[in-house]
Amino acid sequence: CVFESNPTYYNLFGRIEHKFQYGVAVTDFSMIKSGSLHKANGGYIVINALDLLRNLFSYDALKRAIRNRELKIEDIWEQYRLVTTAMLKPEPIPLDVKVVLIGNPYIYYLLYNLDEEYRELFKVKADFDNRMDRTDENIRKYATFVATKSKEESLLPFDPTGVARIVEFGSRLAEHQEKLSSKFSDISDLIREAHYWAKKEGVEAVAGAHVEKALEEKIYRHNSLEEKFREMMAEGTLIVETSGERVGQINGLAVMSLGDYSFGKPSRITTTVYTGKSGVVNIERETKLSGKIHEKAILILSNYLGRMYAVKKPISLSASITFEQLYGMIEGDSATCAELYALLSAISGVPIRQNIAITGSMDQNGNVQPIGGVNEKIEGFFELCRLRGFDRTHGVVIPKRNVKNLMLRRDVLDAVREGLFHIYPIERVEEGIEILMGMTAGELGPDGTYPEGSLNHLVEKRLTEIREALKEKKAGKNGNDEDGDGKAGE
Repeated sequence: CVFESNPTYYNLFGRIEHKFQYGVAVTDFSMIKSGSLHKANGGYIVINALDLLRNLFSYDALKRAIRNRELKIEDIWEQYRLVTTAMLKPEPIPLDVKVVLIGNPYIYYLLYNLDEEYRELFKVKADFDNRMDRTDENIRKYATFVATKSKEESLLPFDPTGVARIVEFGSRLAEHQEKLSSKFSDISDLIREAHYWAKKEGVEAVAGAHVEKALEEKIYRHNSLEEKFREMMAEGTLIVETSGERVGQINGLAVMSLGDYSFGKPSRITTTVYTGKSGVVNIERETKLSGKIHEKAILILSNYLGRMYAVKKPISLSASITFEQLYGMIEGDSATCAELYALLSAISGVPIRQNIAITGSMDQNGNVQPIGGVNEKIEGFFELCRLRGFDRTHGVVIPKRNVKNLMLRRDVLDAVREGLFHIYPIERVEEGIEILMGMTAGELGPDGTYPEGSLNHLVEKRLTEIREALKEKKAGKNGNDEDGDGKAGE
């Protein structure tokens, strides 16, 4: 098996070299040099697909060689010269080789859909997942990988606590409690850095504390922007409240990804409601700052309102939803639940607890759906609450279907165990109402109304008031029609 790291045309197919004598380029059969395809003939050759496409002539020539089952050593630039020159023409060599192209799925589907020859020549596809099941066997393989890497690079051995922490990091990378990441380059980097801190301490083996130290130092090297955001929140430049109650205001959670580092950022979502027929207006959409998925989420929210409160009578209201102090694009549906609670609060007048943040998508029936980046979101709000001081009431509401994705930092887990910070998993939006507003949502009765003392009753009552106000306004306009032509006077 041959791996060609630089698949230029001449490296793959060989070349005819020349030497200069008395100002003239001369050659003979002894200067014919083979390429990597000659060396792999009868076996396998592995090529990076992106590198192959980057090199001029290589991809087309490789397809031609596979199709014709022969190798030709040619001067590829001969066809572009103004004057042809006489030179050696080696006979074609029969080719029997298995070509393995490696690359990301995007390149595969690009070639498969745009190049008809590709699907005819490269018929076998093999997908490699970046995650694997967290079984006892795979945990042992993880431990074997750690031991092998330590031996190959002359690193300190890892004790059981160090290996266990590496396994936890693998699950954190996979974002799943029952999975392990197969991104072994990231695992290797952590092994090396943990070895550095253990060696600096002068111990004979790498323990879990050294792995934890390596992770903390890595975060410290990458989280400059996160610290800036947190500093602006602490001094009040970015307004995010973590105490008290507010009507029509809630703390949502978003993830900011810098490529090599992702972190959670709390965001203040506000809603206003007034008499009118405009429906729910997404301010981000009106200002071209909303992505397609976020716009879909707002429509789902609007349809949920219709399902709950417009069974017999239509909804008439005007409402606006926005992410305050947002100066860039917003995309995704993970704030749908937060936007719904803010809207219900604005309609009913019931305040929302500001010491709790929420993340979660929802469907038209009120089922809470899982989202991505749940660990980063929880840790982002946790850090802000810790900066301002815990009062044992702070917490985060997350989808219950995301519990399996929780792989939180040790300090967050310790705070949860001690009751300083809380995590509330929910399956239905009604459960979040009780946590955030301190009252039951209320179920629709046989008479088509909601029980008194419930949030839904207050929402329905307020919507009825808006509907009646619009009727009175319309009746007043009709009463001012003095011409009898059906038009109100101006």
